[in-house]
Amino acid sequence: MLLPSDFRKGSTKILWNNEPWLIIDYQSVKPGKGGTYMRTKMKNLITGRMLEETFRSAEKLEEADLEYFQVQFLYADEFYHFMDQANFEQIDFNKDQIETVIPYLKEGIIYNIIKFQGKPISVEPPIFMELKVVDTPPGVRGDTAQGGSKQAKLETGLVVSVPLFVNEGELLKIDTRENKYIERVDK
Repeated sequence: MLLPSDFRKGSTKILWNNEPWLIIDYQSVKPGKGGTYMRTKMKNLITGRMLEETFRSAEKLEEADLEYFQVQFLYADEFYHFMDQANFEQIDFNKDQIETVIPYLKEGIIYNIIKFQGKPISVEPPIFMELKVVDTPPGVRGDTAQGGSKQAKLETGLVVSVPLFVNEGELLKIDTRENKYIERVDK
């Protein structure tokens, strides 16, 4: 059992209304009268729905019983096909189930799948991925004091903001949690 004081942003997963929820953000509130409570922002791990909910500080919540296993992305047609690395079974997802991961799907890369009650519910990309720049305008240095940035389209279709010195064909390290450029990668 978890108490709201045990919540951690982005990592605590609770079972609420018989569904697994991820605590995205929380704030402890101590009103003038009454007990302390926790105001949370949660994401449903099955549907992706966001919700704000308030929990009393003494309220006990059940931790979501989730299983994690690794899969390799194979290919996409009307479904997205993955292969379980342990037993080589194929697992298929439709576009709605993995919409947030699609910009990071690359053949041959290992991803994590979350299972709830024996059923695969979502796919998580690696925290950092190396992706190739396929389209970006040439960097023209202007009168910026900070160095400036421009948009770059990567091989998976993802568009990120990058420094002016990044060129087409370069390999970049991207943080998948924030859709953010980290650094250039040497080939």
